[in-house]
Amino acid sequence: MTNQWLGLNEAAKRLGVHPTTLRRWSDTGEIAVMITPGGHRRFAVAEIERFTNERLKLRAVGGLEQIWAQQAMTQTRLEIVNRRDTPWLALFDESDREHKRVLGRRLMGVMLQYISLQAGGDDLLEEACAIGREHARHALTVGMPLVAAMRIVLFFRDTLIDVALQLPEVANVRPEANTRLLRRMTNLLNAVELSVAEVYDQSKQ
Repeated sequence: MTNQWLGLNEAAKRLGVHPTTLRRWSDTGEIAVMITPGGHRRFAVAEIERFTNERLKLRAVGGLEQIWAQQAMTQTRLEIVNRRDTPWLALFDESDREHKRVLGRRLMGVMLQYISLQAGGDDLLEEACAIGREHARHALTVGMPLVAAMRIVLFFRDTLIDVALQLPEVANVRPEANTRLLRRMTNLLNAVELSVAEVYDQSKQ
């Protein structure tokens, strides 16, 4: 039996993490633990192996960000087809729509880079702002009011965030990883929205 159980330090070493991290995982129920009558933590070798394999699978799928990007692009295309008769789409001719498609692809590329970072990415935020400003300037040339221009941004925002919210149901994604993803996405999308509003404000001066 002693060969089937590991103490906290030995189990943490096998997982390649600090004992404090493993203690936190066991406290939150992420990994099963047995507490001895003396108050010591014991981890089953089989549980350690299961947990290790799960973490490896998460890394092997190409990253949470890549899963999100693939599903987001598919969902966005479907939503655009379903909403092709909405008033804001009706304002655009084919060249206008192609312009928006190019901007959308640029924004997705910037978003994918930004959410792949744990922190930082100010240069990517500035690129996102530039995309927002270009969208606003183009909207002004076709006589689109601010409300309509913002509806387009909010349409993409809602679609991208909805896909992220569904990730835990469709992929092997831990909640804390998805929370980080959503925070990064929100930060970048906020920058886009503010840049659109700024261009419209400047056009009135």
